[in-house]
Amino acid sequence: MSNPDGSTGNWTLLTGHGHVLVEIARDSRARIRDIAAAVDLTERTVQAIVADLEAAGYLIRTRVGRRTMYAVNQESLFRHPAQDGHRVGPFLALLSGAGDAGPGEGGELR
Repeated sequence: MSNPDGSTGNWTLLTGHGHVLVEIARDSRARIRDIAAAVDLTERTVQAIVADLEAAGYLIRTRVGRRTMYAVNQESLFRHPAQDGHRVGPFLALLSGAGDAGPGEGGELR
């Protein structure tokens, strides 16, 4: 749908935080550089977002050898009052296609 001036605008439905969370839900083994490329943000920005999400309890970080793995805490609640009481797990499952993922894909949803 376009604006009255014919443009479609340049906004997206999800914030950078939302995009990063969906990408991690899709693949918990994704590296920061992979996530950055998928969501069209810099690696530094994605690192900051991952730190925010971890601090807020949305992500659990685990070191496996030299790799960092992330697990999404599906029990986390949305932060906005309009979604009060709603958990992120079902929303992320929809957006990430977690129910369609094969073995080892789809990010661990706890």
